[in-house]
Amino acid sequence: MKKLNFFWNQLTSTFWFVPSLIIVGTIGIAILSIYIDGLVEISHRGLSRYLFIDSADSARSILTTISGAMIGVAGTVFSITLVALTLASSQFGPRLIKNFMYDRLNQVVLGSYVATYIYCLIILNTIKENGEMDFLPSISILLSLLAALSNIILLIVFIHHIATTIQADMVISDISESLNKNLNVLFPEKIGEEHGEDHEPKEQEIKESYSNRMQVKAPKSGYLQYINNDSLLQKVNEMDGIIELHYRPGDYVVFSVEVATIYTNTDLSDEQVLYFTNQIIISETRNKYQDAEHSIHQMVEIAVRALSPGVNDPYTAISCIDNLTSTMCYLTTVKFPSKYRYNEDGDLRVIADALTYEGMLDAAFNQIRQFASGSPSVVIRLLEALITIHEFTYRPHYKRAVKIHAQMVLNMASDSFDEHNDFIDVKKRSQQIFGEGSDQ
Repeated sequence: MKKLNFFWNQLTSTFWFVPSLIIVGTIGIAILSIYIDGLVEISHRGLSRYLFIDSADSARSILTTISGAMIGVAGTVFSITLVALTLASSQFGPRLIKNFMYDRLNQVVLGSYVATYIYCLIILNTIKENGEMDFLPSISILLSLLAALSNIILLIVFIHHIATTIQADMVISDISESLNKNLNVLFPEKIGEEHGEDHEPKEQEIKESYSNRMQVKAPKSGYLQYINNDSLLQKVNEMDGIIELHYRPGDYVVFSVEVATIYTNTDLSDEQVLYFTNQIIISETRNKYQDAEHSIHQMVEIAVRALSPGVNDPYTAISCIDNLTSTMCYLTTVKFPSKYRYNEDGDLRVIADALTYEGMLDAAFNQIRQFASGSPSVVIRLLEALITIHEFTYRPHYKRAVKIHAQMVLNMASDSFDEHNDFIDVKKRSQQIFGEGSDQ
């Protein structure tokens, strides 16, 4: 089921799926409205004469005008979208283009205009005025007028939306919101809410207790997008074995590299090995569904590009640091999943390549620190971010990781700052992490 949910999320994230659904739905509405027009006779007296068309020539003229306008505006919408994608690619990086393509409003707008065009063509084809048969779909024509009016309003909303979404602060905010939602799914347990204590099994001894060792190799090169953990756990439990995963979602794997190792006491058939291979999805790009560091890397990319000499935008980098600080403070409160997964009887079944807080902290701040050497304001904000994270952290190994980063920031400031007073500012702030009187 989770694998189906993954494919469904992938499908709904494509640029064409939602417009296609709108078009298919509109064709159904067109058929239904024509059917209703065939059942209902419209009186063109009183108020209804201002709402319904009573002339075939007028109906054709209206539908032709609407259809021509809609397909023209659809081209304009597509052009505006391409301009936004070009700006996003040059300013924020090509990997962020997906965020704009997956924007639901962009998909709905494009689908609505193309669907209205197709709707008008279908209705236009049903108008008959000859000696044998007269048919004027008045209700359907009224619906096309309402659709045209709605699309005009939708165009205004779309232009406002595009102008808003390409702003740096809004892009960073959207990534941060998506990251926080993803972390809530990947790390549902809070510290203090977990059941029982993790224990380190004698991993090597357990693996050596099995007589057979089988490799699961990557079927192609690419990024590991998804691992169906539930199916793997269920299958190795049935075989009374263990599977060790050497990579996690987000890692790049090379064709035929060993992505997992299965330990059993029975020989495995080629079909069984193929089953394990099919539970691992590899693609050309990364995604966020199981990759907790994906959105962090997107935000880091924006900060690094902002710190490049060609852009030189420290305010955008500082905004990225602020949002990453919020994320890392949240991660101090969650329980990172253990690399060891057990069945209901407490038997070890899966050894995974698990995420760690230290690794997430490295992903968030290492590259920003490396590119911020020429910007004292960014370095100072980076150290302030570490101070905030240090205040939220109470686990000793988390604190050690924060202190390591603070020391690297302090070392970099000592080597790169031209103004001595700037370094004094950084050193004073570092005392909040290392303590007063520290020689750091």
